[in-house]
Amino acid sequence: MLVDTFGRKIDYLRVSLTKQCNFRCVYCMPDTPEDFFDKTALPLPKLLEFIKIALDNGITKIRLTGGEPLLKGNITEFIAGIYGHNPNTQLALTTNGFLLVNFAEELKQAGLKQINVSLDSLKRDRVITISKRDALPRVLEGIERAQEVGLKIKLNMVALKYTQDEILDMLEFAKARGITLRYIEFMENVHAKENLLSLTAQEILEIISSRYDFTPVEKENVTPAKLWQIKGKSDKNYVFGIIAPHEDDFCSSCNRIRLTSDGILCPCLFYQDSINVREAILNGDKAEMERLLKLGVFNKPEKNQWVEKTISQRAFYYTGG
Repeated sequence: MLVDTFGRKIDYLRVSLTKQCNFRCVYCMPDTPEDFFDKTALPLPKLLEFIKIALDNGITKIRLTGGEPLLKGNITEFIAGIYGHNPNTQLALTTNGFLLVNFAEELKQAGLKQINVSLDSLKRDRVITISKRDALPRVLEGIERAQEVGLKIKLNMVALKYTQDEILDMLEFAKARGITLRYIEFMENVHAKENLLSLTAQEILEIISSRYDFTPVEKENVTPAKLWQIKGKSDKNYVFGIIAPHEDDFCSSCNRIRLTSDGILCPCLFYQDSINVREAILNGDKAEMERLLKLGVFNKPEKNQWVEKTISQRAFYYTGG
């Protein structure tokens, strides 16, 4: 079992497989060259050995991120390797959904349990503006295919002022399909476009209250999202969430650490100190990998270091969000 110095059980590992992405979203990597290729990403067979050690030490949930993880070759074999080592692992993946229609069935067969799809607008022209890709039709097709094969789906919407008129549209879209929706406040970082304006959690709730009554839901797990349940006979079981990364009230129950695609273990998203596990992973040094994993947990701070007007120096395509 992995327990940090504040008594928190750490059982969730987010792993970025690549910094490479086929989108250029305004809040993430808008100015990255189109021909960017991640030359430092760890080979998946080497990375698998680290993940096995993490599982053997008490990690129970693995989320694969990027960049765009579906750009990584042999990803289904990699997922099957994790599942084969421990079939009880909660295996999830975050994707922009563009390639999902091609991968959904084999991901499910490999052992993946859940897909989180980033979808910031239901308007084709806006998706092009945000991501620099005419992606909406393929993303919607991918969501439909994932549902058909039985993957659990969540939608993540970065809530920008630019798309505030779609807050309710996205809720209706997700609710009609029985899909969980999480609104996410934009987290300022030096790689995003300047002058992006995010909706606050309060602004999001005010928009939703124009159509729905809802009540807060007491969280039963350690998710950073605050949850609300819609009232009314037809919608009474629907719950939506908001992730407000600028707050730190969820830090006391945080159960996660992150590994970047080049082997840097980050104990907290908004915390600059980290542990370099790269050489140990490349060398297959199991004892050193285990030592560094435990050191990363030991170094986990009590709470994030965000203060008002702070701008993160980390690229979120690097840490995996």
